[in-house]
Amino acid sequence: MAAPPDKLAASLAFLKALQDQGRVAIRASDITRTHRERLLKNGFIREVMKGWYIPARPDEQPGESTAWYASFWDFCTAYLNERFGSEWCLSPEQSLSLHTGHWSVPKQLLVRSPKGGNKPTTLLYGTSIFDLRLELPVAQDIETKDGLRIFKLPASLLGCLPAQFISQPVEMRAALAMIPDASDVLSRLLTGGHSKIAGRLAGAFRNIGRDEIADNIVGSMQAAGYTVREIDPFEDKPPITFGVRETSPYVNRLRMNWARMRADVLQNFPPAPRLTGDPASYMKHVEEAYISDAYHSLSIEGYKVNTGLIEQVRSGNWNPDRIKDHQDHRNALAARGYWQAFQSVKQSIEKVLRKENAGSVAGKDHSTWYRELFAPSVTAGILKAADLAGYRNGPVYIRRSKHAPPRQEAVRELIPAFFELLQQENEPAVRVVLGHFMFVYIHPYFDGNGRMGRFLMNVMLASGGYPWTIVPLERRDDYMGALESASVDQDIIPFTKLLAELLKKKR
Repeated sequence: MAAPPDKLAASLAFLKALQDQGRVAIRASDITRTHRERLLKNGFIREVMKGWYIPARPDEQPGESTAWYASFWDFCTAYLNERFGSEWCLSPEQSLSLHTGHWSVPKQLLVRSPKGGNKPTTLLYGTSIFDLRLELPVAQDIETKDGLRIFKLPASLLGCLPAQFISQPVEMRAALAMIPDASDVLSRLLTGGHSKIAGRLAGAFRNIGRDEIADNIVGSMQAAGYTVREIDPFEDKPPITFGVRETSPYVNRLRMNWARMRADVLQNFPPAPRLTGDPASYMKHVEEAYISDAYHSLSIEGYKVNTGLIEQVRSGNWNPDRIKDHQDHRNALAARGYWQAFQSVKQSIEKVLRKENAGSVAGKDHSTWYRELFAPSVTAGILKAADLAGYRNGPVYIRRSKHAPPRQEAVRELIPAFFELLQQENEPAVRVVLGHFMFVYIHPYFDGNGRMGRFLMNVMLASGGYPWTIVPLERRDDYMGALESASVDQDIIPFTKLLAELLKKKR
């Protein structure tokens, strides 16, 4: 039996008061039994473990993980503070991940504490916390990042396991490139007499081309009386050249992943046909694909549209003011926005068919696609024009994904670097696959990233003479799963093979 509206409202008011205090992790002691049971029954909170809860949405489907992944880091912070006070910090390896901007939810979060129990605490959706009973580093080697107690960057590099250089080479190189000079690392090496670690770090810095830092480490340790054997802990050479001034871990990770993933794309995606000599015929096929493309692309994003609505919107025979139902109005505005954006994308394709650089075209035009995508919502007063200016200014979460898109400050660094890579890339297949994937990985907007990514993919397809290709609604799970593998596991092969399969059917 459902709670009477006034009683449920009282419980929701209590929950809102907790959330207004910034509480993401809710303990049983924070809330009365009556409120707790009422909110649980109606789906407004979810139990993470005995005595601990997080806010949830009652309309989420069974097995929906979005609320948990969005709450993960805040929940872990509150839980660890409650359990250990200030006597805990994340492992050096996990600290390095956060220093380099990698906030994806780990399967198991490793934590150090002198009060640790050396056992896992099971959380939701296969995640857990493992608290190791280990002494903490000295206080000056700990910092707080968004409430999480982590090793400072130089201390993380000293404390991480040697295997990390082999298992996470992109992350480790991005972290090394953040170190401007040897001083902070060297002071810790000399204080602890870490000659073996000194040899490993000297070899690691030399691997990324920071010879001056490597020489300084070896020379200073030897001058202090230590014997240092320099060893390169990586299995290979870096796929890119590191600039002396480029210390952004976001940009360096983007560049390394692009270089590393190229080979997998080229091996699993069909070579490009020659660029069409008949632009008019190509554009005719693009126009013919519109209705099907709009239906599938909008449906993938959860909009309820049909070919009749799409055709109505295209012909201009529609009046959104006459649509009273909120959801129908939302769907119609999305369909109209898609048609307007499609017209802009066609103009970009025409430039590409005239052999303009596809990356440059997309870099200049993508903001216009985006504005057109949401222009009807501005006209309807749902969005403000300012909402379409620039990129997002806050965090964003992807439904059911462990991938946490880069923070808003990183987007401003990543987007110019992304389009520069797209401009410099000479293989159309790589522009197609990595253009789509990297754009949605960055997730520069609050909404519309999937549609924008597919528009971008098709502009890049045109640059290689490939036909316009549709991701069908019935392949949505495969599509989202392949993007998840690329984002979380850095495995681009499933996504490459999926796009190649769809292209093969098209051809």
